Amino acid sequence: MSDWLEVSAPAKVNLALVVGPTRADGKHEVATVLERVALADTLGLRETDATTVDGFPDDTLVRAALDAVRDARGTDTHFSARVIKRIPVAAGLGGGSSDAAAALALANRMLGAPLSGARLHELAAALGADVPFFLREGPQLATGDGTTLEPIALPRDYAVLLALPNGAAKSSTRAVYGSFDAREGARGFDERRAALHAALAGVRAPSDLAALPANDLASSPFAVELAALGAFRADVSGAGPAVYGLFASMDAAERAAEALGDAARTWVTRPVGSQGPATVIS
Repeated sequence: MSDWLEVSAPAKVNLALVVGPTRADGKHEVATVLERVALADTLGLRETDATTVDGFPDDTLVRAALDAVRDARGTDTHFSARVIKRIPVAAGLGGGSSDAAAALALANRMLGAPLSGARLHELAAALGADVPFFLREGPQLATGDGTTLEPIALPRDYAVLLALPNGAAKSSTRAVYGSFDAREGARGFDERRAALHAALAGVRAPSDLAALPANDLASSPFAVELAALGAFRADVSGAGPAVYGLFASMDAAERAAEALGDAARTWVTRPVGSQGPATVIS
């Protein structure tokens, strides 16, 4: 067997999520701003005799990613994967998608004569809407069904407090979108999407991110609480239930985490690539 190779698989936050009507393919039109944060899983991979995934019993995406690379390459090479989970599961932070993207990229690299970036993007998009984002660098504007990506320049010198309310359980994606459709949430999509683009055009400093529109899919009283504790922007990430608050400094974010007390599990982190300490968990 070969030696283990390891890569980091970071979490993401949706700095904005605008959702529109159902498309012909059954998916919803979206416009969302995606940013990585330094809270991350670790994925290890090595060539072996049979494909296995250890460390996360509920995994489906990592195995599917490895199978997709093998099928696309037409090889009988197998991989053993091990996942060290730090990103909370089913919280709206993209941990499973990030692990899958890491598996795709690492397996592709290990096989030699790698697949093209375009082909890897196709494999990622077939696995899930968030997976292609994790193959890119930097913040991205995702449109269409969420797999059409455009790099955007955003300030990254701020701290991020992630809060997972105690007792919160994520509804299924189908249920979240079903609720959105039932309340006719797609009304005014064109106007909200235009407002998102206008807000992005005006972002110069971190505090300008406050002008981004609110999450169309989910809301939380914790976002209101984080704003009261000093966040210049606070919202639900993805379909939730995790909530994020953006703060001017790590100290300010850590004080807010302490103020939440036992009401939520918290992580204080930063966008990937920004300077300063990575993640403090409480």
